[in-house]
Amino acid sequence: MVYRRFSVGITFRILLITTCIFLGLWLYFSQGLLLAPAILGIMVAGIVGEMIYYVNSINQKLARFLDSIRFADFSSSFTSDSKMGNSFREVNMAFNEVMEVFKQTRAEKEEQMLFLQVIIQHINTGIISFNAEGKIGVINNSAKHLLQIPQFRDISDLGKLSTKLLKEVMEIKPGQRISHKVNSNLHLIIQTTALKMGGQSWTLLSLQNINAELQSNELEAWQNLTKVLRHEIMNSITPISSLVESLRTILDEDSYVQKEGMLIKKDGFQDIQEGLDTIANRSKGLVNFVNAYRDYTNIPIPEKELVRVQDLFENVLSLMKEELKSQNVFVKTELHPKELEIQCDRDQISMILINLIKNASESMQKLADRQIILRGVSQGDMGIRIEVEDHGPGIVPEALERIFVPFYTTKKTGSGIGLAISRQIMNLHRGSLIVESEQDKRTVFSLIFK
Repeated sequence: MVYRRFSVGITFRILLITTCIFLGLWLYFSQGLLLAPAILGIMVAGIVGEMIYYVNSINQKLARFLDSIRFADFSSSFTSDSKMGNSFREVNMAFNEVMEVFKQTRAEKEEQMLFLQVIIQHINTGIISFNAEGKIGVINNSAKHLLQIPQFRDISDLGKLSTKLLKEVMEIKPGQRISHKVNSNLHLIIQTTALKMGGQSWTLLSLQNINAELQSNELEAWQNLTKVLRHEIMNSITPISSLVESLRTILDEDSYVQKEGMLIKKDGFQDIQEGLDTIANRSKGLVNFVNAYRDYTNIPIPEKELVRVQDLFENVLSLMKEELKSQNVFVKTELHPKELEIQCDRDQISMILINLIKNASESMQKLADRQIILRGVSQGDMGIRIEVEDHGPGIVPEALERIFVPFYTTKKTGSGIGLAISRQIMNLHRGSLIVESEQDKRTVFSLIFK
């Protein structure tokens, strides 16, 4: 409607100017008049000037409107500038409606921003954002409380707390997570996300102090370990103590003194032999248990290198070739992609794979088709996954929750530390070891490298 009225106004003025020009020329050349064409010329000049003002008025309004949007100044009003008719009044009203929508939208965004800021300041997780130059954008109260760094304006100020922590933060990749113990009261878990805002690249860090949880878990772990130690030691010490008492009784009842010295009856002698053998076996079992505990608590720090997963698989299968052949176990390997590589300690990861393959082969002893799938898969930003899959009887739900607990075993001859050590090795690699099992279908142990 506004555009049509504007077009009609311009067309009317052009027609009026054209009519005046032709009429003035006709009066001058046909009638020989001078005054009338001069008056018409003045009228044409006035109409042209008025048309220029008419066009410029709408241009000025548009310029004002666009400037208001560009500078986010939504306080401007166009209602008072309505001197050029109904068409311009409608333009003013349209501009004001648009300005009101912008104003309302900005108000809603400001409310949302304020709400998010309140949330960020009140959550227990520390939040820090910094740009490519290291300048801090956002830091909430939890982060200030955790770090206790005065005037924290640049990410390099993190070095005041720990230079090693600053180095790890600067080297961390988006989506990764690191754990860093600053002191006895501060153990941080840090996760990072990358984003672009305002044409700049920003890094967002989330920080959590897990010291209390670690202490709680450590206490629980020590309590569980104490129960295991007590159980194993009592299982060995109690029969030894009982046997010693029995042997003492045998010596008292079945021995007698002669001139040549002490003599003992044949039956008593055999009982003493059996008792001593039992004590020796129990003592040996206790020594083996102590050695297993020592192995679990003395895992060396991984010496990482870039390893081709295919070479890793081939090396493990070469070491286990004869054992797998004797048990009629076939191992199938899958790699996606073929040239998959991981950063790891070759020997430690090989030990985990050997342990998992051995467990899988033992679980399928009663099956006719004994096949294990050794699989390596790239998961993009989620890291690399190595799986050991078998189609044995599976793991019962009760055991599934405890198989990674040190010294817990479902085998008659197992020590119960193989899987516990394997998980600890993966933790040292900043990865994880998980298991999924379906009864009588399949069991999959997964080594996840992030």
